[in-house]
Amino acid sequence: MANAGGVQTSSTLNFNIGVLGHIDSGKTSLAKALSTTASTAAFDKNPQSKERGITLDLGFSSFTVDLPIHLKEQCGQAGYERLQFTLVDCPGHASLIRTIIGGAQIIDLMLLVVDVMKGVQTQTAECLVIGEMACPRMVVVLNKTDLLPAAKRQGAIDKMSKRLHKTLENTRFHGCPIIPVAAKPGGPEAPDTEVAQGVPELIELLKAQTYLPRRDPSGPFLMAVDHCFSIRGQGTVMTGTVLQGAVSINDSIEIPALKVTRKVKSMQMFHKAVSSAMQGDRVGVCVTQFDPKQLERGLVCTPESLRTIYAAVISVRKIAYFKGALHTRSKFHITVGHETVMGRVTFFRHAPSEPGTEPDPAPSTGEDPAPFQFEREYLYQEEYLIGQPRQEGGDSDGKPAAPKQQDEKQWALLEFEKPVTCPRLCLVIGSKLDTDIHSNTCRLAFHGVLLEGFEEKNYPECSLPRLRVYKSKHKEGQVERVADDYTVIGRNLFKKETNIQLFVGLKVTLSTGERGVIEGGFGQSGKMKIRIPEGLSAETKLLLSAASRKKPKGGSKGEPAKEEEPKTDSQPISIQMSFKRYVFDPHKKMVQS
Repeated sequence: MANAGGVQTSSTLNFNIGVLGHIDSGKTSLAKALSTTASTAAFDKNPQSKERGITLDLGFSSFTVDLPIHLKEQCGQAGYERLQFTLVDCPGHASLIRTIIGGAQIIDLMLLVVDVMKGVQTQTAECLVIGEMACPRMVVVLNKTDLLPAAKRQGAIDKMSKRLHKTLENTRFHGCPIIPVAAKPGGPEAPDTEVAQGVPELIELLKAQTYLPRRDPSGPFLMAVDHCFSIRGQGTVMTGTVLQGAVSINDSIEIPALKVTRKVKSMQMFHKAVSSAMQGDRVGVCVTQFDPKQLERGLVCTPESLRTIYAAVISVRKIAYFKGALHTRSKFHITVGHETVMGRVTFFRHAPSEPGTEPDPAPSTGEDPAPFQFEREYLYQEEYLIGQPRQEGGDSDGKPAAPKQQDEKQWALLEFEKPVTCPRLCLVIGSKLDTDIHSNTCRLAFHGVLLEGFEEKNYPECSLPRLRVYKSKHKEGQVERVADDYTVIGRNLFKKETNIQLFVGLKVTLSTGERGVIEGGFGQSGKMKIRIPEGLSAETKLLLSAASRKKPKGGSKGEPAKEEEPKTDSQPISIQMSFKRYVFDPHKKMVQS
């Protein structure tokens, strides 16, 4: 079967379901109960995972069903005859949230597993945050219902369902289905003969929730590899999910992390040989002359289609559940592509005079009226700016919904501690993964899209100066005395140790209205000489002469000068100076408009 792009595809539609939830909520047991075919990484095969009884990596398994009636018309035209559910069992382990984020990019529907005895826990909320960024649909599974007393079971399920609907009412998953299940009756130690409860009903619900995912075979091939192993006499197999584009037998593919290129010898989808695979497919790709120990997880792609970058500019939005401010120069765990590295962040926004300074309440479906451009000027921020709360709608009982933040459009520069390899326009998430998992707080801080990457190791010198982010500076001093009708001596504008030569030529304004230019330093105490091109007004000279008459007289030799008595009726004439300093300008020049 061939599609419009001429790519040979399978007659089975692959639909990726992410099984996410808090640690010990029963995700792996649920995937086992649902599945008939186990893929390479499925069901806690990792030795450490078996020992601890928790999933430490993305596990994959699948089962195939008849194409649902509502998909037959759409899928019939595309040549699909069967529907394959690929279950991505994502870990709930505290330190491995980066693996969940890696899985979120390939998920069509999220299965959020909640322990009915415990409700929403820390990682449940984090999975929900990731789902909002990456998944259009969700089904909630209330697991372990067999642990509820039979007489009170339905009441407890109804109560927990109501609580979850309340939790979800201000998310994109408002009103999503909730279904009770006992994936492993009796718990992990129970014999496998125990029959799971509610699973047939869950499969019917999943079939009803399916849709025809948008699959695009065009563009460069990119695959997220989660396992790599050798088969004697055949070569090395890399298993993963195609994130974009398509791949066929005899295509050349690159492993960018190792800078090596190999030819595709053969391919399989769940033990069936295929000649090609496209976006959304779960596939095993066989290459020759490659040591599997060199790549456990990572990305493979069309040669030279991925970039390795040392820093990046991203669009940025704070995650509402993250407590605390996001400060410039702070370090976060940055998940980008299929990697998580430490990175330092610098926030900035449109310069006030530029268009686009109005708050942007939601990502626009149309063209961005003020996209990021190196030619524009941007204002440096000490921290991410939180907008004003806005009220939205209400629930079915007429109660007002919780206020939502309306944040101004903002960007961030991310500087990575080590280079990362990633596609253009990929999802970026900043987290504080070192936060205690038991602190009951969301560790995901912000998210965005990678807009520009810096590929040079010496990017601070060769590329960053293009980024016109500035700080607004304002200094204030006082006029000490008049030198002549066109010159005054100022003080307190600079510290004693300041090199005043750097400020020569900058404009200043007196509080009496005259405009002047700094001509140079005066003496060694930080004073400066200011030229007034149009001359001082008579009123200003009068004020300054009155002020000079009030100066204290020095005592006799050896005696200190007497302190001036404070005068309530005299106001010194102030000197004001404003300028911009571009943060990434290596020369640290000061610029005035």
